Amino acid sequence: MTEADNPAATETADDPAQPKGGRLIAVLGEMLELGDEAVEAHREVGRMAGEFGIDMVVGVGGDLVKQLTLYAGAAGVPDIALVADNATAAALLEEILRPGDKVLVKASRGGMLWQVAQRLTGQPVTGF
Repeated sequence: MTEADNPAATETADDPAQPKGGRLIAVLGEMLELGDEAVEAHREVGRMAGEFGIDMVVGVGGDLVKQLTLYAGAAGVPDIALVADNATAAALLEEILRPGDKVLVKASRGGMLWQVAQRLTGQPVTGF
């Protein structure tokens, strides 16, 4: 497990104290290689999304992300979507994004969510 593959890395990825100029949308995928802690770690990220005032969570993946989205909804995130893959996530976002929306894209590198960011921005995403 690397430092970037845990709930604390997600917690520090965006500053929720920044003024809102639109919706805060979190596109979240699986955090890999967490072993026995995986389910609880994904649930914790879901709870944090509610605490941070995230307006929408788009979960990308399978059972672990399902846990994340369930806990995000229970923590007060008003809009939740669960999709199977990056292409579907990007298509959904292309349909719903409005000017001023901010999008956080976060998962383990293996989830390749950079593909979502690249599709939305039309720019190559580097650093992976």
